[in-house]
Amino acid sequence: MPSLTTGEVTAGDGAGDEPGAGTADGAAVAAGRAGLPARLLERARAWRVTPYAVVGTLFWLVVAAAAWRTPIASDFGQHASAVERVKADWRHPANPLLDLPGTGSPYFSPYIVALGLIARATGAAGREVVRWCGPVNLAVLVTGVGVYARTLSRRPMAPVYALLAFTLLWGVQGKEWSGFCGVWSLTRGASYPSAFAVGVTFHLWALTDRLARRRTTGWAGYALLGVACGLLLLIHPITALAAAVGIVAVLTARQRGWSRRVTARWLLAGALALLVAVAWPYYDVFSLAGDTTVDAVHKRLYIHPWQWYGLALVGLPPLLLRARRGVRDPLVLMFAAFCLIVAYGWVSGHYTYGRVFALLLVPPQFALAVELASIPPWTRLRAVLAPVAAVALCFGVAAQIGAVVPQRFLPVTVDHPVRWPGYGWAADRMPADAVVLTDGYYATHVLPAYGFFLVAPTWPDPSTPAAERDRRFAAVRTYLDPKSTAAQRAAVQRRYGVGWLLLTKYQKVPPGGTLVATGTRTSDRLVRLAPVPGES
Repeated sequence: MPSLTTGEVTAGDGAGDEPGAGTADGAAVAAGRAGLPARLLERARAWRVTPYAVVGTLFWLVVAAAAWRTPIASDFGQHASAVERVKADWRHPANPLLDLPGTGSPYFSPYIVALGLIARATGAAGREVVRWCGPVNLAVLVTGVGVYARTLSRRPMAPVYALLAFTLLWGVQGKEWSGFCGVWSLTRGASYPSAFAVGVTFHLWALTDRLARRRTTGWAGYALLGVACGLLLLIHPITALAAAVGIVAVLTARQRGWSRRVTARWLLAGALALLVAVAWPYYDVFSLAGDTTVDAVHKRLYIHPWQWYGLALVGLPPLLLRARRGVRDPLVLMFAAFCLIVAYGWVSGHYTYGRVFALLLVPPQFALAVELASIPPWTRLRAVLAPVAAVALCFGVAAQIGAVVPQRFLPVTVDHPVRWPGYGWAADRMPADAVVLTDGYYATHVLPAYGFFLVAPTWPDPSTPAAERDRRFAAVRTYLDPKSTAAQRAAVQRRYGVGWLLLTKYQKVPPGGTLVATGTRTSDRLVRLAPVPGES
């Protein structure tokens, strides 16, 4: 029976502290020979409440509750609108934001299509289904952090420290970005496909570690890995890139003995991943490789590195210690590769690769967690590292606590995420397929959550040509320009089928428009337009 040890011993660890070195794993492997029921029974008998079970559950409850009460904001509307399009016509969904065909839109990933089918089967609104994904995605993320941390150390506190480092050691300022898993960002983005993708990534790294160590005779695990990687590529391509880099790093560090059969299994996993990605009928994921549509949006990820990522630097010394013990350490290899990808994004101008920052911090964060869990408290390294980590953690808590604790319980100096205004008052007065013309920042993000079409998109969609997007933005400016003539406005209304306006309090109601309602918080005004001659 091949050894299941990690091949690494951290300071103060004995061989028995390494993942898989204890008798429990040996018993589980023996039980596996007797079949799945015996293995499950063995695990049930060995299960006990761990520190991570307690901390992870509390973390899940707190963040899930905060995310649940967060109003519709940011990218939520775009994902909810995509779910509504699948719910309306799952074979040929319309564009998530525009009254155009949705052919080739990368928003129609397996994640969104699955939610659309759930909404169709249950009759629930797309925004309701997306909101329910928050607790589910958080569960995937919390369990993923736990299972991957346990591949690095069997110390019971290692996953606890990993979860704290991964969600708090970001920057000295709360940062919200899709796929970034600081507490601040999770309270708004837990229901996004990116949060699910990051959680799945940790599970795939853990699965790769198990497959590389055990050298099992079966093919099922490799097939599962391949299919999951293909789906992940479709759900969130940039996270899938980071996941693939991590898989290669884990495989390089853990796999020993590259026989023909072992090579064939890993080739099977890769082939299945490509097959799943190529077979997806809604869009061609490989066409996104050179797409620059959203590069300008992501340049901001490079502008304030200290404010957004600085606290993770406390994990660099432990990561360097791992590098000294062996350059084939998975965290060391991941970090080096992630740094190259991020650097390429900056040098080439393809700033979308900056989204790899979301997982670039994992190696130092997890290296710190494992080191703190493994070093005996009386050593000199622990005496230096623990206080520095504690100070960094305090800064992390101060930067992000406002996202989960209400203002009345905190000093007035603590920042809190902006609570966006709701637009239910407007949604209740428009038909489901309404086309709305507006240039309000909040309105263009929130209204799509109710299934409405916009004249100009909130976020650029690679399936919509840049020239078409530019024409639509120009049409909105023309319509709202006080100097435009009635004929110019009528031409915009006729071309895009506009039936409603949502105006800010500073914009005038045009001739022929009827004021229907006014928002109490923003004073935005909903205006119904009379049909123009020539409209069908």
